[in-house]
Amino acid sequence: RKQATEYSTSSSDDEFESKPSLTHKAKRTLRRRRKLEKETKQLIKQEELKRLHKAQAVQRQLEELEERQRALEIFGVKLERELRGESDSGTKDETQMLHEWFELVLERNKLMRYESELLIIAQELELEDHQSRLERKLREKMAIDGKSK
Repeated sequence: RKQATEYSTSSSDDEFESKPSLTHKAKRTLRRRRKLEKETKQLIKQEELKRLHKAQAVQRQLEELEERQRALEIFGVKLERELRGESDSGTKDETQMLHEWFELVLERNKLMRYESELLIIAQELELEDHQSRLERKLREKMAIDGKSK
């Protein structure tokens, strides 16, 4: 009997000690979860900033590209007039003007390809941003407890 009483007392002590340790474990788990959420938010914010900086760089490059295309267009119009004989400039021979015109066309095509690449990069950034927003919404929905769902 004495041993049985001691055994039951010690088991009730274990139960009593395990309850506070459970709350301690729950608190520790909660702290870890909050820390993880905070780190995740920081990473998301960093990714958003990277995308923003990249988008701004793409926008600047597109603007510079547009300026270069305008300059090429003006020079091309002038060169075509000279080729047709509409201009008073008779110092250049026709083969040299044709050579310049073909170089101009090649440069224009190169700029158009580059513009297409930049537009694809911009679209990719938009899609990444959209994906990030959808993931954030999903995390918010998953964070809602089961009863509220």
